[in-house]
Amino acid sequence: MNNFQALVLDKVNDQMELDIKQLSMDDLPEGEVTIRVAYSSVNFKDGIVAYQGQLVESYPLVPGIDLAGTIIDSTDTRYKKGDEVIVTSYKLGTGHSGGFSEVARVPADWVVPLPEGLTSREAMILGTAGFTAALSVQRLEDNGLEPSQGPVLVAGATGGVGSIAVNMLANKGYDVVASTGKSNEEAYLKGLGAKQIIDRNEIVDTEQIPMREEKWAGAIDPVGGKTLQYILSTLKYGGSVATSGLTGGVEVSTTVIPFISRGINWLGIDSVECPMNKRLEVWNRLSDDLKPTNLNEDMVNEISLQELPEVLGNILEGKVRGRTLVKL
Repeated sequence: MNNFQALVLDKVNDQMELDIKQLSMDDLPEGEVTIRVAYSSVNFKDGIVAYQGQLVESYPLVPGIDLAGTIIDSTDTRYKKGDEVIVTSYKLGTGHSGGFSEVARVPADWVVPLPEGLTSREAMILGTAGFTAALSVQRLEDNGLEPSQGPVLVAGATGGVGSIAVNMLANKGYDVVASTGKSNEEAYLKGLGAKQIIDRNEIVDTEQIPMREEKWAGAIDPVGGKTLQYILSTLKYGGSVATSGLTGGVEVSTTVIPFISRGINWLGIDSVECPMNKRLEVWNRLSDDLKPTNLNEDMVNEISLQELPEVLGNILEGKVRGRTLVKL
């Protein structure tokens, strides 16, 4: 395959251009491993790269922070032609051309062998969102969370991280309370395993109250901002919140009071520079005990490369539910 298609973001006369283009192997960046991409996926981060130019280190760039496929060439002895692999995070799709391409070339140190129990398609239904959700669940349980302690809140529950987290937690026996701004998605969230659905406006701190009634044994927060402020004020004694996103804003106003009066934990979740030993551990769990049971068409919308630009715009407007899979 000397020529292939890719979605390319470029900047011409200070204007960003996003187009599907024909590329050659010579257009690929440096790296030890060349991959025939089978699937990628759409994340909020991809939207801000493609339409806001945030995080982009240089142009032209192929966006896409996730990919899964088969190696077609490798100069690293750890990998050989025919190996099925996953690549997510690091600078993929921001500082290094990424997954929205039929062929990609990446550093060998970014490559994760596809675990037994996952197909390439399933791996990209999960992608960075699933990896982040699994990392969040693991961190909460490392900090003592157990199903017997009470309900667990998932904010932004119809998004990628939220949808997968709801299903993972429910499968592990937790009573999941799902928060969403989409009143028509109750059946979807209950199908994933949520016991209760609440409106996102119910968990927004507009009064800057540092402590409220204790409600949650734990929480998964891909939202941040005033939603996180509310969660911190309502965690049960010793409870933890795992924060991985900022769709609700980056500023958080709180005090030390809930931390020192209730012994709560605010856990930061980073999927970008997560060490490889931890990355392998979490991906193996995603193929085993943390593998969601709803990797089906109810959670997944599969699109082509040609449909991708529209979906990247929609995800920024909150119009995308669950996971969007890109078939290359």
